Formats: sequence, C-alpha cells, structure tokens
Amino acid sequence: MIAFLGLGRMGALMARRLVDAGHQVTVWNRTRKEISGAAVAATPAEAVAGAELVITMLADPDAVDAVVRAALPGLRPDAVVVEMSTIGPDAVARLRETLPPGAGLVDAPVLGSVEPAKAGKLAVLAGGSPEDLARCRDVLAVFGTVREVGGPGSGAALKLAVMSALVSAQVMLAENLAYAERLGIAPATFLDVLAGTPLGALADRLAAAATERGPVETRYALGLAAKDLRLATGGAGAAQTVTAAARDLLAAAEAAGLGAQDLTAVVRWAAAADAPGDAAIGERARGGKAAVRINPSTVAPTNGWYSHAVRFGDLLFVSGQAAADEHGHVLGEDDMARQTEHIFENLRLILADQGSSFDDVIHVKSFVTDMERLADYGNVRARYLTGKPPSSTTVEVSRLFLPGALLEVEVIAAIR
Repeated sequence: MIAFLGLGRMGALMARRLVDAGHQVTVWNRTRKEISGAAVAATPAEAVAGAELVITMLADPDAVDAVVRAALPGLRPDAVVVEMSTIGPDAVARLRETLPPGAGLVDAPVLGSVEPAKAGKLAVLAGGSPEDLARCRDVLAVFGTVREVGGPGSGAALKLAVMSALVSAQVMLAENLAYAERLGIAPATFLDVLAGTPLGALADRLAAAATERGPVETRYALGLAAKDLRLATGGAGAAQTVTAAARDLLAAAEAAGLGAQDLTAVVRWAAAADAPGDAAIGERARGGKAAVRINPSTVAPTNGWYSHAVRFGDLLFVSGQAAADEHGHVLGEDDMARQTEHIFENLRLILADQGSSFDDVIHVKSFVTDMERLADYGNVRARYLTGKPPSSTTVEVSRLFLPGALLEVEVIAAIR
C-alpha cells in the first residue's frame, strides 16, 4: 500500500497515476480532496497506517516537517518515506533525524510541470541508499524517467542546482525583454532571434507570456520558484550572486500578489516600470510601497470579508487566527490546548509563506474568553515562541466571532 500526502497541482496528478497503475493508494491533503479509486484519510497518521511506501509532495520544508511529524504515530517502523517536494538537502537531513531509525528515506524531487506530471514524463532525481532506492524504484518509474544520482540528500541537492540555472535564466530573459523594449526593439523580434539560440526553448515560453493580456495557465507558480531560489541561496548556495538577484526580484513580485501565477508572470513584473497597468506592480517596480493582501493556499480560506495577512514593505500583519476548519466550524471544542495548537500552526504557515517565522515576530495580541485557561495557552505558545519574547498583549473578552472559540491570536512580523 502507498500513502500519498499532499494533493496540490502536481501531487493530485501524481497520485492519479499511481491509482491508474493499479496501486492501492491512500491520500491525504490539508484541505480534503478526493482521487477516484483512492482511499481518503482524515489525518496524516491515518493515511500512512500500514503503508509500505509514504510519498510526500508538499510546498516547503516547514510543511514537510509538520506533516511527517503528524504522520509518525501511524508510520510503520520499516516504511520507506519518499520525499518528492523541493526542500533542499539540509531539510532532508533533518527529516532523516525525525524518522524512526528503521525507516527508509529517499529524496526524489521532480523536474517538470503539470503536463509532464499528467503524462508520466517527469524527470525524477532520486537520492538514497541502494536498499531504499530498490524498494521504490518501480513506483517512481510511474511518474517518469528515474535518475538515481547518489546517496541521501543528493536528489534534493541536484534539484536546487538545476532550478538555480533554469529559474534565474527565465528571470534574466524577462528583464532582457523589458530592456529590449526600452531600446525600441519589438518583443517579437527579440524573441524570434533568441529562438535560434540555445535559449530558444525558454524564449518560446516567454513569447507566449508576452502576448497574453492576462495570467497564463499556472504550470510552475511564481511563489514556488521564489521559494526554490531562497533554498538555493542559503548555506552552500550563498555565493550564487546571480541566483540571489533573481530571488530578490521574484520575492518582490510575490509580495505584489503574483505568487499564485505562473512563473512567466515575471515578464509583466519586469516591464511594470514602463507599463503601469497594475497599480501594485507599478508601485513596487518604482521602488515604492503597496499594501499586498496575502491568502496562502496552505491554510483554510477566509470567509471573504478579510485577508489572512497584509504585507506592507518589510512588515507582515497577520489577522486574528481562530481554531476553525475549512467549513468555519470550531476545532477542539472546550480544549484550549488543541485550539492553541491549531492557531499557531496556521500562524506558522502564513509566516512561512512570506519567508518569515516565529523568530521574526514583533508583536503578539491574544484574545481569550477565560483567563483561568491561560496556562494551557501559554504551554503551547512557548513551544512556538522559543527565542527572546516579542512584545505582547493579552486581553479577556466575553466572546469571539466563532461560537465555541476560546482564543484568537494575531501577530505582526518582520520579513527578512
């Protein structure tokens, strides 16, 4: 049996291929999703119970860590975890420390977007021990061409190196296209000449984006590209100056609200200084500040009356979070500790979406309905706010907007 954790744009297609190949599959996603022919689990622990192979396809290192820890109670001691997200070798090493000693671990991130995922034509970059690779080799082949590149962490490392080249090149070409236009060169002429060079394939993709008036179909989200370059320029990648410049440009585009759009939206971003059709993009491109509404896909959506957070410059203002599911129902009724856990997990995901963390929190404001339960709140909070404490305000209120809610917490954080 195979457990598949994470049914995003790529994950859902990959899980579908496993089912079509005849495998017994149980799936889990933070917001419930169903794959025809697969069992659906309510929790990660339930999903992995009895599974010989556990595949994770999630947004970032924090998400992988949280989901795997949640799965541990149900994990077979001899299971093999195949980590297929883009998280980097350092996160793979931390994951190895989290897993039981007898469990196997293969890092197997993929190259390719939604169409190759659907067709089973991804490039799978697999790292791990020979024994662990042998146990998952046939399953990985369902997704595309498997390239075994070395020991544990080597697949994750190679993925970051490749993305450093590919993403930086696309960002560079987007800026080159804007530069050519400022020189009076027609975009079609510039791209046509590039098509006859080794950059031709990238030029074709940019040509489609340059002629679209609105967002193109998202194959590789700009926000994920920004995350990949953040990982690629940390630690051993600190000397990648060109990649770091591309990272910063993508971070600014993401802050302006382009994170969910395809990476080719960077073409509009690079040209924004000369074509101010989008107020937020134009303002950011000119070096000014614009308030950007943030609603990460990693947390349940709001009711539409507010945004989960607003970013202004290098500050992130996170709305009050309560323990509610995607249907607006309270979680952990009459249980302060459980509600606090859910709230701080939401806060962690919202902060991580903007490259921030609890270490960057400046101020915390807490609203509780019963000060007698403050100790339960404080015990959980202390697990998340582990460094020097931020400024803080805690007030008792008669009730909160969500019936049954015992707590609501909002934060202000810096963005590095």
